[in-house]
Amino acid sequence: MKKYGTILVVDDNEAVLTALRFCLDATFDNILTLSRPDDILKTMAQQEVALVLLDMNFSLGVNNGQEGLLWLRTLRKHHPEVPVVLLTAYADVQLAVRGLKAGAADFIVKPWDNDDLVRKLKDVLDLQAEIVTLDAVEADHIRRAIDRCHGNLSEASKLLGITRQTLYNKMKRLS
Repeated sequence: MKKYGTILVVDDNEAVLTALRFCLDATFDNILTLSRPDDILKTMAQQEVALVLLDMNFSLGVNNGQEGLLWLRTLRKHHPEVPVVLLTAYADVQLAVRGLKAGAADFIVKPWDNDDLVRKLKDVLDLQAEIVTLDAVEADHIRRAIDRCHGNLSEASKLLGITRQTLYNKMKRLS
């Protein structure tokens, strides 16, 4: 059975984290769990993550989803290539729509059905694998131009129709 890399699960409830570890063990190579969202960016800087499963509420007594939406926007800014699936016990259509408009790949309600949860996560990753980002296309195009010019960046920039400085900037941004 195909495994799907590393998933990062962020939820303040340890019982939820434990349940998800068991539920997702057969589907993912590695399951990272965090009980505090403050460590998300640090964790993702240290480990390649294929998908983030993010709770919407982390403060006691707060159930409006604003914390999850804030962290979703942060993840979209710093890791736009990593899909984020939102998870909440306090679901309503309006919150789901706001999450999807903010860039969430899907929205799952607690309590979840294990088979449905796994299917949704697989679907998100399978769809992600089908889509090639513009950055990836550009990086491949630049790489092929440089190879064609045998590493001569001046010639590659001419072939690409850009200045040498622009080529340097693109190479720096894409690396």
